[in-house]
Amino acid sequence: MTHDEHSIPPGADEATVDAVGKLSESLETTERARGHLYSFHQLTGQADLQLGEAARMLREAGHEEEAARLETEIVGRNVIPGHWTFQIVEAYDDTYHRPFSEAEKQVRERLLGGRRHLHEAEMKRRRRTPGHPDHTMGPGAQD
Repeated sequence: MTHDEHSIPPGADEATVDAVGKLSESLETTERARGHLYSFHQLTGQADLQLGEAARMLREAGHEEEAARLETEIVGRNVIPGHWTFQIVEAYDDTYHRPFSEAEKQVRERLLGGRRHLHEAEMKRRRRTPGHPDHTMGPGAQD
């Protein structure tokens, strides 16, 4: 990113930068939620595989009835009616995350020329120490 990509474009005011910053922050929160959803997906899948292993071990230990019940009732079971976790992830992506991401980008393009993180860039400008080598505005920037 160049310095210009983090400068407020002509015609944009601080209130707009702040509002779009809040919009982007909310999208970042959905990114975190999405990560947790993928963790849920992977952990549930791992648990199901471990459960299958436990059923196998119970069978080998002579506990056929318990193993059969686990394999029939729990292994491969839907986590909510009609859905495995991958279907929940896909529905979240298609129904919520992707439209949210596209809407955030459209607002940013329309109001700020597509520039990202302007709120944070303004915060950096206010909080840095000009002339300090570890407080430059960007890589290779000179103050």
